[in-house]
Amino acid sequence: MLKYRIISGFLMAGALLAALRFLPSEGAVAVLALFCALGLWEFSALLKAGGIPHFRWTGILGGVTLIVSTWWFHDPALGGLDPDVEAMVLFGIAAFVFIRQMFQPAIDQALASMAATLLGMIYVAWLFNFLNKLLLVFGLVEGRLLILYLVLVVKLTDVGAFFTGCRLGGPKFFPRISPAKTWSGVIGGLVTGVVFSLLGWYFIHPHMPDLRFQWHDALILGVLLSAAGVAGDLIESMVKRASGVKDSGTIIKGMGGFLDVVDSLMFTAPILYIYLRLFVETAAR
Repeated sequence: MLKYRIISGFLMAGALLAALRFLPSEGAVAVLALFCALGLWEFSALLKAGGIPHFRWTGILGGVTLIVSTWWFHDPALGGLDPDVEAMVLFGIAAFVFIRQMFQPAIDQALASMAATLLGMIYVAWLFNFLNKLLLVFGLVEGRLLILYLVLVVKLTDVGAFFTGCRLGGPKFFPRISPAKTWSGVIGGLVTGVVFSLLGWYFIHPHMPDLRFQWHDALILGVLLSAAGVAGDLIESMVKRASGVKDSGTIIKGMGGFLDVVDSLMFTAPILYIYLRLFVETAAR
């Protein structure tokens, strides 16, 4: 299993690096839309396994619409993004879900069906869209470097937590949700995240002259991103346990489903985006 985890992780990292390096903006948004659709498909499968009614294709099409419309309507004059786009798209999706439910023959599961569909939009599509916003707001070059930085910090945090936890063991961190996660693994992952956040900053910040990204920002983000990654992993584990399944899918050998791989990214991308918008100046401001 460890061998497959390592091989799958390197293959994913290589594919991501190739996408970041060679794809134009249209290709980048197509990849993000595809990833969003995969995540929503697996979330739908989790709901189905838990016996929760929902509108699968409405959720998937809505998520892809959110990703594509955010990219399509971005405006550099407004800081790279029209701030009303997401609100309008989410309103449209919510209204469509409500109206569709009105025409369903049975209404005894109406609340569960509407809530589950919209939860997928928030949990998968809306959180995943922050990767899209990193590209749009900070520019294609800086945005790609920031996503590369994010992936390296978060995934190497996972690696550090895995090996530290296996090596040291000790008390469980949150056994009710994730029986395998230990305090030693969480602390080891946090330390690893901080170290690689600083290393990542050292290598990428000379290539981002328009973003005043300092070493102390990397130190703070190392802690924030590592902690948010742990939270994202625990939340996805909670969703899986509520659905009664072990993995969100089997798309990636040795690593479970797609959501099992990107769960930590969905919670760390908003943290990185919000921190940069609030605390890091750009040349355009």
